[in-house]
Amino acid sequence: MVNYLCPSLSGENPSRVYSDTRMDTIWAFREAYNKAAQIKKQQDDFCARAEAGDFEGLGDFPHDLKWEALVDVLRGRVKVNIHCYEAVDLDALVRLSNEFKFPIAAFHHAMETYLVPDLLKKAYGNTPAVALFATNARYKREAYRASEFAPKILAEHGIRVTMKSDHPVLDSRHLLYEAQQAHFYGLPDNLAIAAVTSNSAEVMGMGHRIGYLKVGWDADVVIWDSHPLALGATPVQVFIDGIQQLYDPYVISKPEAFQETPKVPNFDKEAHEAVKYQGLPPLTPKTSSAETVIFTNVKSVFTRSGAGVRKLFSFEEKGALGDVVRSGKITCSGQCVKDHFVENADVLVVDLEGGSIFPALVSFGAPLGLEAINQEPSTNDGNVFDPLMSPVPSILGGDSAVVRAVDGLQYNTRDALLAYRGGVTTAITAPSHRKFFSGLSTMFSTGASHKLEEGAIIQEVTGLHFSVRHFGSPSVSTQIAVLRRLLLNPPEGDLGEQLKLVLQRVMPLVVEAHSADVIATLILLKKEIEYQKGFSIKLTVTGASEAHLLAKELGEAEVGVILNPPRLFPHVWEDVRILAGPPLTEHNAITKLVAENVTVGIGNLEIWSARSTRFDVAWASLEADGKLSKEQAIALASKNLEDLLGAKIDDEETDLVATTSGDLFELNAKVVAVVSPKRASVDLF
Repeated sequence: MVNYLCPSLSGENPSRVYSDTRMDTIWAFREAYNKAAQIKKQQDDFCARAEAGDFEGLGDFPHDLKWEALVDVLRGRVKVNIHCYEAVDLDALVRLSNEFKFPIAAFHHAMETYLVPDLLKKAYGNTPAVALFATNARYKREAYRASEFAPKILAEHGIRVTMKSDHPVLDSRHLLYEAQQAHFYGLPDNLAIAAVTSNSAEVMGMGHRIGYLKVGWDADVVIWDSHPLALGATPVQVFIDGIQQLYDPYVISKPEAFQETPKVPNFDKEAHEAVKYQGLPPLTPKTSSAETVIFTNVKSVFTRSGAGVRKLFSFEEKGALGDVVRSGKITCSGQCVKDHFVENADVLVVDLEGGSIFPALVSFGAPLGLEAINQEPSTNDGNVFDPLMSPVPSILGGDSAVVRAVDGLQYNTRDALLAYRGGVTTAITAPSHRKFFSGLSTMFSTGASHKLEEGAIIQEVTGLHFSVRHFGSPSVSTQIAVLRRLLLNPPEGDLGEQLKLVLQRVMPLVVEAHSADVIATLILLKKEIEYQKGFSIKLTVTGASEAHLLAKELGEAEVGVILNPPRLFPHVWEDVRILAGPPLTEHNAITKLVAENVTVGIGNLEIWSARSTRFDVAWASLEADGKLSKEQAIALASKNLEDLLGAKIDDEETDLVATTSGDLFELNAKVVAVVSPKRASVDLF
């Protein structure tokens, strides 16, 4: 059988590109398949006459290149893969498959398939496979009902699941990470591995030669340094057609436990609710009404300190019982817990089963709080006016106007609440922009219901944000010239007042830059400003794909760096010189910068990925191969981020997160509570 991929689109994509309605799209499909069916019948009639020896007036074989692929679809010679999201479109295409009698190999993206598994089984010929993402969701309305439990639910209905990338939004290099997350959220280990190996091969019609380790199959083999489903699993060697691909790979020493199938939490209740609520289960946290909450069987406690993050206790070593929390604050740790088990007292006991308590994480880079659905303008704050691109309206204050992200905050968005439930209880967000100028960022609680709630706004203004990149127009040199002029001669108005705060080191100047050449220019600009003004300024570079090339210079200049994304990817030319990390290099960007005393933070490029910050922290720790302690890794997405972005938070006022069955570095750990001193509360999940 000849196998092709025949991608089809249904739903929002053709509507956006071709201005078609759903009725237009399905009618176009039916019209096309009907035409193909007519040609197929003409060909069959031709062949029947030829085989019967009836050549009189037979003419040429009926053929139309335009419809050749669809005719072969109807003959079962071409596999159909369909890009489709919602149940209404899935239904239309299942009906189409039965009307014209062709099988569907797989539905891709397919966010709502887990809500209608029985519908998929009605497709012609066989049940289509589903190729989807682990957590990538809500970027458009069609993806709003996506669930991290979809792979688990589909597998339970006997439907073949494959995990996919969406390069470069989801980096194909880390396709295995999709399988790891799917396993974390309930997909059995054997099916999670199959979802990126044998299932994918079978869906493509290539299961007879790839996707399995069998005699006679293509010799494409990866040897991993740990179990493939263990977070951060890294290739030790890759063979393609039996040929070794890596020479002198840097091999990380992983803990023994990483060689076994990782244990994961039980999400049966959450998966049930995902279906029960049609993809939109309640996410609002429930606050404990008890005066005192006692966490027992605590394995370790990490807390914030002036210098960063430190381990307060390791209870396995000390044999202590746990923690007591009153009014959102830990009041005692260790054996003193026994004194609080008083009969008839208002006490809630939470057994962490060997879990951990650690400082809550912070998200930066993703527009948390400024959008609910990326591609739906009515759900977003929108982009600021950029004085380098066009005149700013005088009613706003003209070119000296500065927009504050705090004014456009939206609360109770699903991405923010999912981040909160993942231990990311605060976010620092700058105004959305297209090019050079952004404005003033803000810090807020991801678990708050509205802006007027106590603790909803943690700090109204944190830093002043710009971006210097290769946009084409205006030029990089123009952007630098504007920054120089603004800093040396702050204009009148709001912008000038904010720049004076930068020059007084009250707030940081935060500049997105990726190219090492632009970063070098920013270092020189900082030195120029400091020489001219006679005092230092606080500069933070975000994005920073090529910052590792200037690690020593950044450290000497006291310029902080926020890597975003934390596992760098060369999206465009100015990102091209990334440091790959193991197995290709010993160092990655984080360890290279930390070694030169650069304060480093990590951000989230996509809004839906904020919830997975704990995995980014754990991955950074693992890939550092001992060059980064757990305390330093936690600081990457908490204390360091706050310092780099101008957040001035009392260590005793920061949230704490409790996990069961392990710490945030372990896949079997599940976030079960957020302890908030500022709000004097304990939220339970």
